[in-house]
Amino acid sequence: MMATEKTAYISKRVLVDGEVRPACIEVQNGQVCRVLTKGFDVKNYSKVQDVGNLLIMPGVVDAHVHVNEPGRTSWEGYTTATRAAAAGGITTIVDMPLNSIPSTTTLHAFRTKLDAAQNQCFVDVAFWGGIVPGNAGELKPMLNAGVVGFKCFLIHSGVDDFPHVERADLETALQTLQGTDATVLFHAEVDCACNGTKGNPEEYRTFLESRPAIMEEKAIELVCEMCLKYKVKCHIVHLSAASALPSIVAAKEKGAPLTVETCHHYLSLNAETVPNGNTLYKCCPPIREKRNQDLLWDGLKKGHIDMVVSDHSPCTPDLKLLDRGDFMAAWGGVASVQFGLSLFWTNCRNYGMDLFDMVRLMCENTAKLASISHRKGAIRPGYDADFVIWDPDVPFEVTEDRIYYKNKVSPYMGRTLQGRVYQTVVRGNTVYADDAGLNSSPQGGFVLKSQQDEKSKL
Repeated sequence: MMATEKTAYISKRVLVDGEVRPACIEVQNGQVCRVLTKGFDVKNYSKVQDVGNLLIMPGVVDAHVHVNEPGRTSWEGYTTATRAAAAGGITTIVDMPLNSIPSTTTLHAFRTKLDAAQNQCFVDVAFWGGIVPGNAGELKPMLNAGVVGFKCFLIHSGVDDFPHVERADLETALQTLQGTDATVLFHAEVDCACNGTKGNPEEYRTFLESRPAIMEEKAIELVCEMCLKYKVKCHIVHLSAASALPSIVAAKEKGAPLTVETCHHYLSLNAETVPNGNTLYKCCPPIREKRNQDLLWDGLKKGHIDMVVSDHSPCTPDLKLLDRGDFMAAWGGVASVQFGLSLFWTNCRNYGMDLFDMVRLMCENTAKLASISHRKGAIRPGYDADFVIWDPDVPFEVTEDRIYYKNKVSPYMGRTLQGRVYQTVVRGNTVYADDAGLNSSPQGGFVLKSQQDEKSKL
């Protein structure tokens, strides 16, 4: 697109400024120039896309995705992960620091990851760094190089090259980050005497009982304590246990700069319907009972849970041990980055939620978490022209031929979901079209946080 060219995106349904209304979105140089609700003339534009009655909404920002490259590219990679994101209406992902080799726990490792991702991304990508024992001296250099924050584990991460932190490590890291704008993300489970292994490993109940809610409750109590003590922004990833919400609410009321996410699998799946032996449903923390799920939805409605993400955590099918059906030994993680928008929309209306809740939970708040809300998460002049164009009323079935991520397995296989994506636009570039598939060349780039210039561009 030449610098002087303007494109108009026109629809009878545009979600902008808390309303759905007919509008024309004027785009130039990859940014939104104006949003016009009347008085526009299509002759003023070099290109016009009139999508009729399809809904134009801000592109989804998925702030929790495991891409795994470099190192474990048989699990996933930037090309396949971002292609899947584009097909699902996601315009920005934020990549997690572990499962790649090396883990993103040093400045050198971060630069290695950037080199690996270069020229592979179909959507925009931001990056989390990691906190592990002994790397406090690497945190500010990584922050200055562009990571948007840091993740740590309070329990074994599943990979030995990303060890979990103890209280002393955590205190050192938070002291180091005081005075910065960094956010620290917590995998909030701790080991306790209650999480022994009993029963048949092929029964889902055995695995569920090995990761009881108290593991999350105790970990979240620690996070709340540290957040109040140091006043560093803290974020709880993939909340599974609704019983931890009272601690979260109490900490927020005391002034803790604390946010929390939950995931599509906790909102869409429940323990009562997980088939024994089907380890595609295994994740940590686990998918819990229907009553717990209802309480998570209630937490979203009340604003106690701030956002919804995928926690796309893929692996090769053999690591799921499907032939054995062993929940205790199988790798934990749900692959779902492509289907988050439709999963949420399929279920949210049953709980009295709507499109505006979706934008708040999956676009605006996730962009804020990643410190990119000055350019992502809304259709607004000066923001990146990132849109998903979709029809909330059209269903589709999850089938293998629809999946764009690398290992085409999913606990959602065969399910009918509501809401079909027809087009995904990143900075004014169409990266996915339902009738044509993915753009032939990657159009995405890096969104790097700069301490010196919050509005630095690609």
